[in-house]
Amino acid sequence: MPDRDDGFVPIEAYAALGDGRTVALVALDGRVDWWPLPTLDSPPGFAAIIDPANGGHLALAPEEPCTVARRYLPDTNVLETRYATASGEVRVLDALAVGRSGRLPWSELIRTVEGVTGAVVMRWEVSPGTRFESVRPWTECRRGTVLLHVGDQHMAVRPFDVGEPVVEGHRVTGTFTTAAGSRSTLAVTSSDKAPVFASGREDVEAHLKVTVDRWREWSASIRYDGRWAAQVRRSAVALKLLLYTPTGAVAAAPTTSLPERIGGDKNWDYRYMWVRDTAFTADALISLGLYEEVQATVNWLLGTVRRTAPELHVFYKLDGSTPGPEATLDARGYRGSRPVRAGNGAAHQSQLGCFGDLFDTVWHYVRDGHLLDPDTGRMLADLADRCCDLWMTEDAGIWELHTDRHYTISKMGCWTALDRAVRLAGIGEIPTQHAGRWGREAAEIRAWVNEHCWSARKNSYTLHAGTEDLDAATLIAAQTGFDRGKRLAGTVAAVRRELARGPLVYRYTGMEREEGCFLACTFWLVSALAELGELDDAHRLMDQAVALGNDVGLLAEEMDPDSEEMLGNFPQALSHLALINAAVRLDRRAEHPGTRPRNG
Repeated sequence: MPDRDDGFVPIEAYAALGDGRTVALVALDGRVDWWPLPTLDSPPGFAAIIDPANGGHLALAPEEPCTVARRYLPDTNVLETRYATASGEVRVLDALAVGRSGRLPWSELIRTVEGVTGAVVMRWEVSPGTRFESVRPWTECRRGTVLLHVGDQHMAVRPFDVGEPVVEGHRVTGTFTTAAGSRSTLAVTSSDKAPVFASGREDVEAHLKVTVDRWREWSASIRYDGRWAAQVRRSAVALKLLLYTPTGAVAAAPTTSLPERIGGDKNWDYRYMWVRDTAFTADALISLGLYEEVQATVNWLLGTVRRTAPELHVFYKLDGSTPGPEATLDARGYRGSRPVRAGNGAAHQSQLGCFGDLFDTVWHYVRDGHLLDPDTGRMLADLADRCCDLWMTEDAGIWELHTDRHYTISKMGCWTALDRAVRLAGIGEIPTQHAGRWGREAAEIRAWVNEHCWSARKNSYTLHAGTEDLDAATLIAAQTGFDRGKRLAGTVAAVRRELARGPLVYRYTGMEREEGCFLACTFWLVSALAELGELDDAHRLMDQAVALGNDVGLLAEEMDPDSEEMLGNFPQALSHLALINAAVRLDRRAEHPGTRPRNG
């Protein structure tokens, strides 16, 4: 059992549960320290991960010292934790329940305790937080059920053989003792401005069984049997946690303000869907044969972009609306890392690479055999024209920096957009009237990048025009087809020389003073090595990279190269997407080493 340091555990100590609408994080010691309700972008009623004193948590663990081992039940997001004490052993199953036909009309956290050997005293607690001092939780007992009220959220605590609930202020606690073969269950059901469904014991146990069955039924549709099957399948199931089923959006992460450096101020809210991530998402989902999710994500993206076109935003809320302003919350922050934020101020930046992300998403979709509707085709043609108009302007770049410059990866993204627009026009998917202009501008972009964003001294693409600094994001040129030749090879060598720390890679020059290494960059490096035909090197790095996950295979945004502590929001969609795409790309190149890779 890990000791808490002033209320905190390492980020890698968490596992994630989800039901298609929200995500809960369970620490190795059995505490749920994060659970926003009713949706993952809602104010969290349980937020001890960033505010131990007032954020709220749900605890369930042995009272005496113990050792802990955990895993997900195979092909599910149902967590199994085994606690071994001097008195005996217990097995705990944790899940956010789903229904027979999909997501339940309410949220339900199920925690089942099975006695394995001996007699173990277990203690539990349900203690909601103040939503960063915006509400005051209160408790009532009605007809034998304990109700917790947290603003507009109403929760029923359903104890079955877990001892008599004790109400203490706004929290509920209890203790019980297991025996070999015993089974006890604690469920918390929640509704949003609606009557509370108080599940009975048979209902709760049925929901747990259905949840296991539904996850396994879904996982059976994953098509991947390559060298890294276990890690790819776990990444796919983790991504499914982040898929917001009401719309098809995939959240970048389910958390806010987990720091990129302990004690630093790079603490961002990632509970949105970035246009940047959709190309990686579409590629990954198509590669794994997850076509329902492909269609849902593409539909969400195109419908959302249509509402703001020809302006293309950096990211959108999970319901497709435009994000509001960023706010600072009254919270301590993870291990004192402040500020704690709700909202993300990058929402209104200019990031020209979004054009490439959008068009690459559509290209993945169409290349897989699917067809665009006429309205989408016309919208994309207008956006390609808009990209032509804007590509020579400065922007904030993929890393959302505060100084606008001519960032190399942004120019490469504009090239990708126009290259894909020409291809889409060539196969009749979008109007062709301006295809000649798109092709000419794409050629201009490539020439401009090669002249202004190249360092002869370092033999590498640079972070932006006029600098010698490097950017690991330029490795994406291998995936998009902007470059798979000598300049890419030089960039790979320079990135490994200046930005790599073992298998880990910093985002760009100077970041070792500000943050950890960015895990997606490692997988981008694998993909670049694969496209260059450096298969042995790529395999070695990939084997190291897939081992970076925590004990249940989840990846954060970043990792400290010295301590190997995870950093940033968790679990991170982009890290898992990059893992999947690198594995599939490397498998494909290893099977057909002499073939020319497809662009994109």
